[in-house]
Amino acid sequence: MHRVNINRTGEMEVFVQVIELGGFSHAARSLGMTPSAVSKLITRLETRLGTRLLNRSTRQLELTPEGCAFFERSAAILANIEEAERQAGRGEQPAGPIRLNTSASYATHILAPLLPDFFAAYPEITLDLVQTDIVIDLLAERTDVAVRAGPLKSSSLIARKLGDSPVMIVAAPEYLERAGKPKTVADLERHTRIGFGYVRHVTGWPLRDGAQIVECPSGNTIRASDGEAVRHLALNGVGLARLAAFTIRDDIASGRLVPVLGAFDPGGKESFHAVYVGQGGPVPARVRVLLDFLAQRGKVS
Repeated sequence: MHRVNINRTGEMEVFVQVIELGGFSHAARSLGMTPSAVSKLITRLETRLGTRLLNRSTRQLELTPEGCAFFERSAAILANIEEAERQAGRGEQPAGPIRLNTSASYATHILAPLLPDFFAAYPEITLDLVQTDIVIDLLAERTDVAVRAGPLKSSSLIARKLGDSPVMIVAAPEYLERAGKPKTVADLERHTRIGFGYVRHVTGWPLRDGAQIVECPSGNTIRASDGEAVRHLALNGVGLARLAAFTIRDDIASGRLVPVLGAFDPGGKESFHAVYVGQGGPVPARVRVLLDFLAQRGKVS
């Protein structure tokens, strides 16, 4: 049977009002209908269901066993719909799951220390955290929010900027003792350079060489799938790495990593954004509070 045009929740609402208010006339006044329209709707409902829901008399309405069961289930369904709408509204405590896609570097150095405060503020939200440096299709991956590095392309994405991070070339002291410290751009030719194993908006290492900006190829010996893997390879003395400053500031402060070729740094920075796929309607409360939280507390600057 073709049922696309049947307003089941509307029928349930009328039926529940008839029972709760004790008659067609009271329900009609509450719903802005005529008693005749209410009566006809209940009759159509019984015909569609193939069972009698009410025994009618001149003085009262009496539920049949089938009508009693239908009333209880209808009342529960309508209550669930009302609760769902209340939770989705902006004025209610945000609740529900969020699927967040972000780089391992951002998750480790920025997000993880903040999550206890976020969950304390929004205890009804649950988080499904997916870590990857690869730019994904948010719709295809059923992702609510993604944290992305690099310039944003024009799209339907709603973006909240999380700041700009300087990018630095670093190495472990053990590597520099073994391979020597590069002093010019040309020196990089003889060094192991750890790169990324996926396409990035900047493919190499931009450096100032005299009056020009040149791009030194990266990953001549080894490439890794995410920034944290690159960082750990550098920490273990594998080679030179070019990383966002917020991921290595503690390593530099402790001496585990040493900046190199700072005089040749052209001053470029990497932008970070939290993005959400906008579909023209309001942003769900659970997503909106996460975007606001990241914009306030999750900056990389």
